[in-house]
Amino acid sequence: MGPEEEVVDAELVDDDHLPTLRPDTQPARPVLDRHTILRPGELPTTKRPTYTAVDFYVSEETSRRIDDVSAPKNTDRNYRSQRGMFERWCDEMGRVANPCTTATYIEYIASLIAQDRYSPNSLKTHKSAIRSMQPEDAKPGTRVVNGMINEYAKQWGKRNRVKKAPAITDAMFRAMVATCNQRHPIGIRDRCALVLGRGALNRRIELADLLIPDVDVEDDFVTLDIRFDKTHQDGDGEPTHIPAAPDDLLICPVDAARAWFNMLHRLGVRDGAFLRALTSAGTLQNRAAATTRGDHVSGDAVNDWVRGRAYAAGLKNWQDITAHGLRRGGAQEIADAGGDPTKQGRWKAGSTVVKKEYLDRAQSRAENPWLKVQEKKAKKRGGQG
Repeated sequence: MGPEEEVVDAELVDDDHLPTLRPDTQPARPVLDRHTILRPGELPTTKRPTYTAVDFYVSEETSRRIDDVSAPKNTDRNYRSQRGMFERWCDEMGRVANPCTTATYIEYIASLIAQDRYSPNSLKTHKSAIRSMQPEDAKPGTRVVNGMINEYAKQWGKRNRVKKAPAITDAMFRAMVATCNQRHPIGIRDRCALVLGRGALNRRIELADLLIPDVDVEDDFVTLDIRFDKTHQDGDGEPTHIPAAPDDLLICPVDAARAWFNMLHRLGVRDGAFLRALTSAGTLQNRAAATTRGDHVSGDAVNDWVRGRAYAAGLKNWQDITAHGLRRGGAQEIADAGGDPTKQGRWKAGSTVVKKEYLDRAQSRAENPWLKVQEKKAKKRGGQG
């Protein structure tokens, strides 16, 4: 086997496309590559392995596991679209898409930047989609591309301020929960979604994905077993505990969860999805024509419930409110009280988002110099009295 024919990586092959195995007719030479580690006094081996067909096969069970390995559906769909865009661009430009050169990689990202319509985060996903489709030993360099995106981000940030969903404050939250009719299944469900969503700082899809066994109700806590979330894609998420509020039944998580469990039993539901789609009459919606989510509602549906309660409560900015406002509002209230919302909201430890958006903001508000002025005036008024 000549040097240019050396096997450098493993490939999966079909039965009718077995690799040609040639005998090694070259003189024995040390087998070294960039991963070789030699201990003091140790000589590199000169024995080369002889591969047979069995070295390239995997079992049927392993084959099924390979088929099951995939990115999250949204990511996978986005990557397919972005790779298709890149391949078409390369075809038009007469360039090779796979494996592409670093120059092609740079030129393509530069062409997206020139269009001035992609956000820096979108460019980063394009960058990742293209690079991950390349062979392991032929991935393009990222230094120049990263630098271009970083420079572009500075200008983008000046021109485009991202409008975030407003935080649902305690007053807004209570007004929204108060619109939930506790004599109607929809009102019972919506109250439960609002209270648990704020208490556990849930993302909307985390609420939508809950299973009945994931929700454990005790006298003093409701525990949500959120196994999969944005930062735990391997199913190793941790339980999130929400304390009861016995002195404030309107927003008590234990009372809200028990009420919804009782309603599920009355509807004949004992397992499966925890939050269900209901008709206006309060019966279970027919999910025969549902998408792959089956009995699970979508994240958009949870958004609609939250926004609908904001409208019913007469909130001025109801059209801008989303389920994410429960997460933002709850996290800010925890931070304002001196707590750290990181673990409750399942952010990564040391999250810059938590620090910037909640902890730093809470500290800045607590240390606002005008509070000192107000405190001094209050003492003066007290002394005069």
